[in-house]
Amino acid sequence: MGDLAIRIHITGNAGAGKTTLASSLGEALGVPVYSLDPIVWSSGWKKTPPEQRRIAVRELTERPSWIIEGVSPTVRQASDLILFLDVPRYICAARRLKRSIRYFTRTRPGLPENCPEYQIIPRLLQIIRKFPANAGRAIHREAERDPIRYRIIRHPGEVGSHIAEFLDANPRSVAEPNSR
Repeated sequence: MGDLAIRIHITGNAGAGKTTLASSLGEALGVPVYSLDPIVWSSGWKKTPPEQRRIAVRELTERPSWIIEGVSPTVRQASDLILFLDVPRYICAARRLKRSIRYFTRTRPGLPENCPEYQIIPRLLQIIRKFPANAGRAIHREAERDPIRYRIIRHPGEVGSHIAEFLDANPRSVAEPNSR
């Protein structure tokens, strides 16, 4: 199924499984995968300035085909398909803590330098706690208004059927790369 021209946004709480799903899906579909983490964060877990983030996100979304994982209204607007991983907070927290232990004193791949996990754990737990009331609520509202593009995923086994359903229902939104 490689060489599709499709724009998929995988979004959800920290620890929901966005990175893992994006990597697997990108490999299966032959679509390049990008993370918003290195755009949002700069060295030392400092937030990248807003204008710099906007430019970087725009450069990604202007590409003909991608899977972008992270949380961004701009990316959602540019997407053909949005997979919202709506995972319970306790699972997100457990997954994030597991990854934080693995990279406790070092920077995990794909992040700017000097971003060891121990520096961000309290902030991530706050993000996980507040996500359903903030970004999660907004994404659910968008999904209600646009059920064609949005798929709410509560279990990893649902992903394949949601993508197949989307592709069957939207053959024109998915074109060969040179026909867009």
